[in-house]
Formats: sequence, C-alpha cells, structure tokens
Amino acid sequence: MDPARIAQLIQEGFDGAVVEVLSDDNTHYEALVVAAEFEGKRPLARHQLVYACLGTLVGNEIHALSISALTPDEWRARGGNADLG
Repeated sequence: MDPARIAQLIQEGFDGAVVEVLSDDNTHYEALVVAAEFEGKRPLARHQLVYACLGTLVGNEIHALSISALTPDEWRARGGNADLG
C-alpha cells in the first residue's frame, strides 16, 4: 500500500492534522501524526485514534505501523514546524 494513501486516510480522520508516512517496502510503515485531538490523551489512546482511521488495513495491507502521535505543542517543542517541512 502506498504511504501517501495511508497518510490521506489518517488525515481524513482528524481535523487539520499534519501527517507524514514513510515506508521502505510498502508493508512496514512509520507515521508521524501531529493533531490537536491528541491533547490530554495518553499514547495508547492516541495510537487507537490513528488505527481507527485505517480500520482493517492494519494487519492486512499494513503489516506493521510505527506511530509518533504528537500534539502541535509537543511537535514544536521538538523543533518541528506546522507543515513538517
């Protein structure tokens, strides 16, 4: 599965999220998701929100997904900017 399609699916599940998905083999993926919806949520709850965007793709077309789920403030604190650029 194309990383851009996974990023699109995740973005559709959040209001204004910034998403970057990378893969070397189109089976194992790394996702960075920056979303205000993560505010006040623990890591597990954040990951569950991301998995909900992908449904049954996880475990099927998406064999493995590593997620970094950050609030905009956490992302800026790590030196990131709003558009991941």
